[in-house]
Amino acid sequence: MLLIDEMEATGRWLFRWRSYLPLVTVVLLLVSLRHFAYPFGSHKWDEAWETLCLAFSFLGLGLRVATVGYAPKGTSGRNMKKQKAEQLNMTGMYSVVRNPIYLGNFLIGLGIFLFPRVWLLPVVYALLFALYYERIVFAEEVFLRHKFGRRFEDWAAKTPAFLPRPSHWKPPASRFNFRKVCRHEHQTLYAIILVFYALEVSGDYLLNHKLFMDPAWNAVAILATVFFITMRILRKCTPVLNDRERETTDSGPSQYGIPG
Repeated sequence: MLLIDEMEATGRWLFRWRSYLPLVTVVLLLVSLRHFAYPFGSHKWDEAWETLCLAFSFLGLGLRVATVGYAPKGTSGRNMKKQKAEQLNMTGMYSVVRNPIYLGNFLIGLGIFLFPRVWLLPVVYALLFALYYERIVFAEEVFLRHKFGRRFEDWAAKTPAFLPRPSHWKPPASRFNFRKVCRHEHQTLYAIILVFYALEVSGDYLLNHKLFMDPAWNAVAILATVFFITMRILRKCTPVLNDRERETTDSGPSQYGIPG
């Protein structure tokens, strides 16, 4: 098999399992917590650092929301098995960067991997992320090039793959779909809160050798849980979050109009 064909095949395989394989990085987080310590020995500095890390992750979530919310029908769906695209999305976030969802994922993970304050950890995370998603993006772009031809090539030539170019911004072609965002991104929000809460409790336990649950984090975790359960009930048992778009119901959205 030619190397280019092997890279495409690997990318397709990683695309199918992209919601699960990154979970192996949890091992890195657990190991890094052995070195957990308050910055300058101060709990206030610790809270400030936690807020900064959470801000990175929420910035990534915001990027996902801005992408998914404005994505027209047939783009940024939720397919796991293979790439599909009814149209090429080139407005909104896709006008400034080709991979806004993956950029959002990177920022979410960066906030998490900055949390333990082991400075090598975010570097390792960035390298693993680049290696992992490079193959996925490669397979997606091969698919899009075959399907959309010159239109895709012209768009890709002027739109950066990962570092946004704000000067190229074009307003979204469709209206913001709040129901679609609630339907899909409540899981992302809940996962972020749960991971940070688990890291906070684990870090404090390892540092102080006793279980301590910060009241502020407890409140955030409870609110996130209530919101998550509410969204699940609304999605599974009522038509409240439904709209006229018919979408598949697998995993999270990806790029360019490819479900992902």
